Amino acid sequence: MTQTHAQDTARPIALITGASRGLGAALAEALAPTHHIVAVARTVGALEELDDRIKAKGGEATLAPMDIANPDAMAQLCRSIHDRWGSVALWVHSAVHAAPLTLTGHLDAKDMEKSFTINAIATGRLIPFVAPLLGETGTAVFFDDPRAGEKFFGAYGASKAAQIALAKSWQAETAKTGPRVQILAPNPMPTATRARFHPGEDRATLADPHAEAARLLPALL
Repeated sequence: MTQTHAQDTARPIALITGASRGLGAALAEALAPTHHIVAVARTVGALEELDDRIKAKGGEATLAPMDIANPDAMAQLCRSIHDRWGSVALWVHSAVHAAPLTLTGHLDAKDMEKSFTINAIATGRLIPFVAPLLGETGTAVFFDDPRAGEKFFGAYGASKAAQIALAKSWQAETAKTGPRVQILAPNPMPTATRARFHPGEDRATLADPHAEAARLLPALL
């Protein structure tokens, strides 16, 4: 982890996986006034830009430039969070891999493997890592994008459906004990992921990520 402020914080911790852009970054900024943000993503430059925006709002962030598909890195991150702060109040999981759209009969093996590794397997590893940090009172948030069964969405649709299936099982198992597991459905936004799926779309008609973050924030808190 790269600490961007010298002092530790008394603010509750919000862990955001997939924080470098899109809804993840917008939620990091929206939560910054009330939470210390632990921002996880692979792109160092984008994380540093996010940190600048958080600082400009008087917030605090810890940058964790790492790949969520690396189990050793994620285990070390969660151990470091435990050792430093003891717990996490909120986990927002917005990291996703969007494989190129293609006919199912033409699926590329590497794209299929990467889709399941990031969207499903990494999520299955992260839940046991983060659950002890959330305890009974924390909240975990996932974002549904139901594409399973749609033409050309074979790799993405199947792997995203697997991710949400994991989240729903966890949600059912913890309904009475906590942590609280939320599965939200954001409105379409002009993100890089959506641009891969709809390259000719009029992006002006889509929801601004910051406006969408503001809309979803009450459900997170």
